[in-house]
Amino acid sequence: MKTNYELRYAANPEDAKRYDTKRLRRDFLIEKVFAPDEVNMVYSMYDRMIVGGAMPQREKLHLDAIAPLKQAFFLHSREAGIYNLGGEGTVRAGDAVYELGYKEALYLGSGEREVYFESKDPSKPALFYFNSVTAHRNYPDRKITKADAVVAEAGALETSNHRNINKMIVNQVLPTCQLQMGMTELAKGSVWNTMPAHIHSRRMEAYFYFEVPEGQSVCHFMGEPDETRHIWMQNNQAVLSPEWSIHSAAATSNYTFIWGMGGENLDYSDQDFFPINELR
Repeated sequence: MKTNYELRYAANPEDAKRYDTKRLRRDFLIEKVFAPDEVNMVYSMYDRMIVGGAMPQREKLHLDAIAPLKQAFFLHSREAGIYNLGGEGTVRAGDAVYELGYKEALYLGSGEREVYFESKDPSKPALFYFNSVTAHRNYPDRKITKADAVVAEAGALETSNHRNINKMIVNQVLPTCQLQMGMTELAKGSVWNTMPAHIHSRRMEAYFYFEVPEGQSVCHFMGEPDETRHIWMQNNQAVLSPEWSIHSAAATSNYTFIWGMGGENLDYSDQDFFPINELR
């Protein structure tokens, strides 16, 4: 197995508005999340969130305590949320083993134990996408399915944004320190997400786009409301969203995305909205 990681430093919005396309993509886009028998991670200085992916195929993969953590165990002082977006697989956390099917999630609280990822069928490997943030106490591990989610239906086909927001790793479902994660599924014929655009200055966010049909793309919008920027993205890619940035997208087809947040509060509705016709 192979573990790859990189550090991404935080940007001042005054600086970010001067970034060209190459710099925007280098600082915010995470192009390679999955690769056979690899664990890939980005350690972001935005609320110290780690965004990563594990694709076990021929071997079992270990969640390494990468050097920046300076700990013997990845979860020593962290919690993590994991989604399986591929074939059936298992996650072993210490002595506990959790089976995850497609679009099922797992919350792991902080604590000193090893974590391993494994696929049931190498020809249909599991794709484990995860977010991890710092944690000041331990909460129990728990598997979460869509049946457990708090579901909010939003938008309409007439405005091209009819979608179901599946809130899965949120405090209405289970206790966490600061991590919140969920999955938004757009209906056929809808392409816009997270409109009207908003920011939440007490939390950063990461988006992972998947179920993007072959040959189609997602245009992710970011930046301050009066200084927006865009990043073209492909299937199975992630993007970091600073606390000062909007986070929205439109695509050339419907798609699904995982959102994950970390910060100082767990209030999902703590947002500052901006009218669509006032964006610049």
